[in-house]
Amino acid sequence: MESHSVLQQDTEIFDRVGGGDSFASGFICGLLEGRGLDWALRCGVAHGALAMSTPGDTSMVSRAEVERHMKGKNARISR
Repeated sequence: MESHSVLQQDTEIFDRVGGGDSFASGFICGLLEGRGLDWALRCGVAHGALAMSTPGDTSMVSRAEVERHMKGKNARISR
């Protein structure tokens, strides 16, 4: 069985509510798009982390912000 891991970045956590759901949605998105397990895992981790950096249980980040975070860019959200 292949092992997968994701390099972690420091991300300031504001509100943990919704982080798991956001991880799941990012991960499932990658699987449904056929991007492979590694991409799906990185997408889930990035989306979950970004969701926890904003208040509330609904992710307000864009796909571009998730993909930027996946590339190791600053986690601050540009609005």
